[in-house]
Amino acid sequence: MKLRSEPLPRAGGAQPAPEAPAENCSRAALFAKAEELLAKRTAGGDPLAPFLKGQLYYKEGLYEEALIQFEKIEDTDFQAMYQLGVMHYDGLGTKEDPERGVEYMKKILYSDSPEARHLKFAAAYNLGRAYYEGCGVKQSTKEAERLWLIAADHGNPKASVKAQSTLGMLYSVPVLKDLKKAFFWHSEACGNGNLESQGALGVMYLYGQGIRRNTKSALECLREAAERGNIYAQGHLVEYYYNRKFYSTAVAVAKRITENDDIDMLAKVTDCLPTYVAKGVAMAAFYLARCLQLGLGVQQDQAAAKKCYSKACLLDPGVASDLELAANLGRI
Repeated sequence: MKLRSEPLPRAGGAQPAPEAPAENCSRAALFAKAEELLAKRTAGGDPLAPFLKGQLYYKEGLYEEALIQFEKIEDTDFQAMYQLGVMHYDGLGTKEDPERGVEYMKKILYSDSPEARHLKFAAAYNLGRAYYEGCGVKQSTKEAERLWLIAADHGNPKASVKAQSTLGMLYSVPVLKDLKKAFFWHSEACGNGNLESQGALGVMYLYGQGIRRNTKSALECLREAAERGNIYAQGHLVEYYYNRKFYSTAVAVAKRITENDDIDMLAKVTDCLPTYVAKGVAMAAFYLARCLQLGLGVQQDQAAAKKCYSKACLLDPGVASDLELAANLGRI
């Protein structure tokens, strides 16, 4: 699994960086106005202003400027410390330094300060990521699991929902495979609004993985997740429509999915794992190729079919190989 850092959690009374009214304002004008407002707050001695200025730069992707602001207050502001941990781990505005990123997260997780309390679940998730990936620490899936269980906090909606979803994924892979646990954690994360887990639940219901097969529940999860942008769910809907011989619908959905194969961008926009985004697009590309090859729900076009087969192979060779075998055996 290629994981992403947990975004900065907001404290109960935290204020976002100020923004000017959007009417008749360009993004640049809004940014300039926000900078101006923060400069006034800084001059007035507002203790929140330095962090808000750093956060403004961070959200705009001006990571080097954000780093400067956060470093000024890292000894007194846990939120700045958290952002510095993410930036050093992921190499945002500075050279990747996972060891330093891990140090920041450990300071937060083991701090007794009330000001660090709302960051602890997210810090535990990020530390779990470090152990899972073996970056900044010695690789240990067992330690990653322990930290993610802390971060998930029994499904607490105020804890790390990303950790809850990641545990669902962890218990689906061969090393720690336990599909009942996977279903439990995906259910918790989905109930807390996680898009990735909603799609995963749909697939588990569809194929009876960790739960009794339930096509109605599967389609409810898959369709809602697909509407929210989950590409993996969309890919499985294409497969479902194809297997039910709803070829025109399968083709229409597959064409929409395969129009955009920028996996990293799609993963960032939906906050879903790139691996599963790629699997969803690959599935759609393969079934679209199959329909184009055989003239199912669309006019036969061998050249277009070949391109779609190639796209599926490039995006996820494993998915393409499994589906090719199924086609050769006459299962699809």
